[in-house]
Amino acid sequence: MSTRKFLGAALLAALVLAGVVSFYASSSPDGLEKVAADKGIDAKVEDHASKDSPLADYGVKGVENARLSGGLAGVAGVAVVLVAGTGLFWVIRRKPQTAE
Repeated sequence: MSTRKFLGAALLAALVLAGVVSFYASSSPDGLEKVAADKGIDAKVEDHASKDSPLADYGVKGVENARLSGGLAGVAGVAVVLVAGTGLFWVIRRKPQTAE
């Protein structure tokens, strides 16, 4: 399998997982959130600064369908990570090699 085909398959798998399979993830709080609620540690919890952002709470603001909203947020997350990772790769790759 060529590198291009492998990367294409990996990207497709990431998009399917983020866009479709993520809807079936558990909506129950994780262990840390549960312990904080059980012990009353979260009594003074405040909203975070980005609570009104377009991708807050694993959804896309303005999209009423929960399945579509979560899927779009997942795909957007994959895209952001892909762009950031690719940019970082190119910056590191183009850094001139120094002779030791």
